[in-house]
Amino acid sequence: MKIVPLNSNVVVKRLPAEEATAGSIVLPDDAREKPRQGRVLSVGDGRRLSDGSRAALQVGEGDRVLFDNYAGAEVVVNDEEALIMSEEEILAILL
Repeated sequence: MKIVPLNSNVVVKRLPAEEATAGSIVLPDDAREKPRQGRVLSVGDGRRLSDGSRAALQVGEGDRVLFDNYAGAEVVVNDEEALIMSEEEILAILL
């Protein structure tokens, strides 16, 4: 099954969390923060404008993005976790 977001929503898969700190201290699973970076899996059509056309999204499939800890709604599809969030919840595109 594939998730197709509506309007200006995007589907993001979190990138794996860092397993060690900068000083090479290995962190246990419960001490790690949820990663705030992810890869965009799919994007919606864009929000509808007053003239009926759609505004293009600034992010695209495959973009690496940065978002807030509490952004999006967590979903599980085919045993894979993903986030569905609006484009406005994305803070930056990482190049």
